[in-house]
Amino acid sequence: MKKLAIISFVAAGIALVSCSDVKRKPGAIYMPDMAYSRAYETYAQRDSSVFTTDPNDAENRIFYNNLPVAGTVARGEELPFPLAKDAAGDTTNYVASRQIANPEAALTPTELKETERLYLVNCGICHGAKLDGNGPLYKDGKGPYPAKPRNLVDDAVAVNMPDGQMFYVMTYGKNLMGSYASQLTRKQRWQIAHYIKGKQAEKHGGATTTAAAPAASPAATATAPAKDSTEKAK
Repeated sequence: MKKLAIISFVAAGIALVSCSDVKRKPGAIYMPDMAYSRAYETYAQRDSSVFTTDPNDAENRIFYNNLPVAGTVARGEELPFPLAKDAAGDTTNYVASRQIANPEAALTPTELKETERLYLVNCGICHGAKLDGNGPLYKDGKGPYPAKPRNLVDDAVAVNMPDGQMFYVMTYGKNLMGSYASQLTRKQRWQIAHYIKGKQAEKHGGATTTAAAPAASPAATATAPAKDSTEKAK
């Protein structure tokens, strides 16, 4: 009986050790490159200490990041904005963005409804549902935000801001406003510019500022010569 108890105790100990999920030492690995594969992370930055393009370095010559080819545009995406973000203290491209026309056509009733929703979700929290700068973050000065956001329908800067400059601000941010390029597609940003200009027009009873039209060439504006009344009809 005593021997049976000892055998049972030893067997129980062996079972507990063998069932433990803690492995002090790994067993022999037949294919280490498959057991410890180097994961490929989409958009991962290249680490020159790990990867190399040297064809003679068989150990570390694998490199992959799945980045799109430079200059390509995703299917269904709008063309890239031609202006980069200004460097700190510079406003060259911000000013130049006034000349860029909105590539999107006027909003259809369906697009207007969706664009209003996008505005309320992304912009209304600061600028307010009525575009008056009195969103939940300000709330008549009682909200957590101490400074009132810009009134988009009455403020002279906003009213005189063309679509292209609005797009620049939504893309790169301006002053205390951050970029919304990750929240809104290019098309959605252009459509929100349409939406804001439409609300401004409703408030002020007319068309609002858009991108400046290029000056007509002298040849295009020259007065056409009078037709010779003696010329025979052909």
